[in-house]
Amino acid sequence: MRMTDLKPGWTILGNDGRKIGTIDHVGQNYVDALRISFRGHMYIPATHIANVERQVVYLNLAKDEAEDMGWEQPPREADHPDSEPDADLHRHI
Repeated sequence: MRMTDLKPGWTILGNDGRKIGTIDHVGQNYVDALRISFRGHMYIPATHIANVERQVVYLNLAKDEAEDMGWEQPPREADHPDSEPDADLHRHI
C-alpha cells in the first residue's frame, strides 16, 4: 500500500487497539488525523504506520505513546503527496 492509497475518514488505531482518530488528509510523509480524545489534529509520520487493513491504519505504537509524541504541530514544510504513481513507489507502508 502507498500513502496515496489512504483515504480521509479511515480509522487510525494504536498497536494496543485503541482508536486515535480518523484520517483528515494524507501527505507524502504524514497523515493528518482528527483526534478523538482531544480536539485538534495530530500529524502522524508515515514511518509510524505499521499496517493498513480494511480501511484501518495501525500504528507501531500505543495510543498513549502516540499522544505523547508532540505531533500536534504541522510539518514545517509542505507535505503534498506525489501525484505520479512512480514518484510514490518509495513510500510503501
